[in-house]
Amino acid sequence: MFPFVLAILLNSQFAMAQSPAVDFGKMTPEERNAYFAKIREASEVDWRAMMNQLGLKEPTLPPADKDPNRPAHLVQREGSSNWYDAEGNTHVRSGWGVWSNYDEAKAGPYTLPDPLVLKNGRLVRTATEWWKLRRPEILHDYLTEIYGRTPANTPQVTFEVTETDPKALEGRAVKKTIVGHIDNSRYPQATPSIEITLYTPAKATGRLPLIVQVSGGFERFFPKPDGPTALDMTLEKGWAFATVNTGAIQADNGMGLKEGIIGLMNEGKLRKPDEWGVLAAWCWGLSRALDYFETNPSIHPKQIGIEGHSRWGKTALLAAALDSRWAITYASCSGAMGASLEKRSWGETIDNVAGAGEYHWMAGNFLKYGGNWAAMPVDAHELMALVAPRPLFVTGGTKDQWSDPHGEFLACVAAGPVYRLLGKKDLGTTQMPAPDVSLLSGDLTFRNHEGGHTDLPDWPVFLQFASRYFGPVKTAAGK
Repeated sequence: MFPFVLAILLNSQFAMAQSPAVDFGKMTPEERNAYFAKIREASEVDWRAMMNQLGLKEPTLPPADKDPNRPAHLVQREGSSNWYDAEGNTHVRSGWGVWSNYDEAKAGPYTLPDPLVLKNGRLVRTATEWWKLRRPEILHDYLTEIYGRTPANTPQVTFEVTETDPKALEGRAVKKTIVGHIDNSRYPQATPSIEITLYTPAKATGRLPLIVQVSGGFERFFPKPDGPTALDMTLEKGWAFATVNTGAIQADNGMGLKEGIIGLMNEGKLRKPDEWGVLAAWCWGLSRALDYFETNPSIHPKQIGIEGHSRWGKTALLAAALDSRWAITYASCSGAMGASLEKRSWGETIDNVAGAGEYHWMAGNFLKYGGNWAAMPVDAHELMALVAPRPLFVTGGTKDQWSDPHGEFLACVAAGPVYRLLGKKDLGTTQMPAPDVSLLSGDLTFRNHEGGHTDLPDWPVFLQFASRYFGPVKTAAGK
């Protein structure tokens, strides 16, 4: 199942996400190839060790180009091990022999678990029953089977402002660099930290709403996009904006599981099947950053939102499910094990995430559901339900079918009953909206922008949505 992983690692954006501390610009092509080969080899060794620990084996498959189950209309591109259809959609074969699908007629059948039915079959009829009975059941399944348990004895974190620029962005903002020093005395070989960059409008007074963007720390390697950025738009409202670098908390690959906060807690040993994966580790670090933001006199402690795109969209959604202090959530193009229905066969699937290139995001127990989707006890609408009743904004892109925007919409629909039970408004429709039509009437909202795998087109809509909860829009920062 490694051809798809290879393609990902050779993509510069994902390469930066693997280890943002590495300066790829100073590497020769040969050094980069050797570096990625080392990551792939070590990740596969760890993946196979977890498979063995669980007593799991992959089926024996023929070569992909000779696979009789490969759709006939697919072709390969030079330099890629992936396959593509006429629309440019990416097709891969999972380690369990399942090829990517983009045909609605073949997306099912599947059965979704009912978020309002207890495991004993009894219907949840009140908010009290949700909080005391059903929500703990769903959360338990996610913690033990999907994302992994966060250790109870995580180390102390001490925050330090290491740099302040009072005239950042041509005088529009005050920029602070903050480092959370994680006590690593139990295993000094692991040196995780929490790296925060915080911007506040230069003329701001009082406590401000804050939007925290989850990132891989690689933004500095890419050119600034045309037009306003998410930072620009947030500051224009008079709100604060921060980024948290997940790579400093935990590396985004299987090789790094013996390092970072996971390696620190395990003292470099192999994880047990129910222990946390990388996404849960990132969420722990984000909660510690939230601890800091709540003590910052410039930030309103009850008006802190979280945003993430792609794998960081998965992270933002999980973070909000695990920590109710996140007041609003924006999950962009988050796909499988994010906002899209997991048992639905479309684009990225459970199998792809359970493969050797992405398994590290999850608990080891998650590997049991590779090729065994129906057995997974939860689905994406229940992760959204764990965020309820707080406001949630979910987005996809018309040309980002790998992330399954229709599956994300269907998950929002299926989460609606929980929002309604808790006295909030759902999407208000069961019909997929046209591109660029925003469903914003409720507390659970959705938008499918015209375009690809990006969050930028949806930021103005998100800020409009967040203004309902955080206050009026300001025409200029500090005014």
